[in-house]
Amino acid sequence: MFKSGFISIMGRPNAGKSTLLNAMLGEKIAAVSSKPQTTRTQIMGVLTHNDCQFVFVDTPGIHKPKNKLGKFMMKEVEAGSSEADVVLYILDASTYNFEREAEVLDSIRAENIFLIINKTDKVEKESILPIIAQMTAHREFAEIVPVSALKKDGVEKLLDIIKEHLEEGPQYFPDDTLTDQPEKQIAAEFIREKLMRNLNDEIPFGIAVTTDLMKYDEAKDLTSITATIYCEKDSHKAIIIGKKGEMLKKIGSQARHDLEKFTHSKVFLQLWVKVKDNWRNSDMMLKNFGYKEQK
Repeated sequence: MFKSGFISIMGRPNAGKSTLLNAMLGEKIAAVSSKPQTTRTQIMGVLTHNDCQFVFVDTPGIHKPKNKLGKFMMKEVEAGSSEADVVLYILDASTYNFEREAEVLDSIRAENIFLIINKTDKVEKESILPIIAQMTAHREFAEIVPVSALKKDGVEKLLDIIKEHLEEGPQYFPDDTLTDQPEKQIAAEFIREKLMRNLNDEIPFGIAVTTDLMKYDEAKDLTSITATIYCEKDSHKAIIIGKKGEMLKKIGSQARHDLEKFTHSKVFLQLWVKVKDNWRNSDMMLKNFGYKEQK
């Protein structure tokens, strides 16, 4: 009997959703940073075993939107919960606040919800039981699984438990499928991740990245990538580039490291920076940057 199903990963911003997705897949496809709202769109990851196929859907962190980009992100969350066979609700044990978690959890309309208590490596074991008591008193969960996505502790156990809840079904994707994301989109997300990690305050939230060229030269075993970083102000552009271009060089060097792992080749990366004022409230720009509503 072959099992399959769609598993939606949900929770508050910065709970570790993308880190968990990468850990379950065993390969990095989603951008990860310590800043909230790193994930902006649904990111699908596929894990295929001999007798089972997991189709994971990573969603943006649930928050109150302040612009059209934020509203788009929340529509992505709503779509992710309505179509899932299993919802993994992730909470950060190290910053746990019952009121905030309960408010977010109440917005999820799904029946088969797992409570995933993440970042257990950052807290004492004794603090986990009170979290479980409060959360289960508020809502019933199909399963409760403590994990450390960063350390990969409990991840294999979580996969086994998810498999138990999946029903007999078809293999939706070929064996070698890892994600539905185009390579250009993944490359852009890796670059944006480094921007999120290296820049302070509000600048990262006003940044978008597009991959304009991605070409592999088999003879040289070299992937050439040209990408454009868009920001909302000239002052932000100056910060992204940095004094004598040092910040942009740092971001490019860090991104190249991930891109070489992803492409399994050497990478030549060229970055450009452009200003697009208030793009987060522009329907046209949101569409151009790939933030399109699901049909």
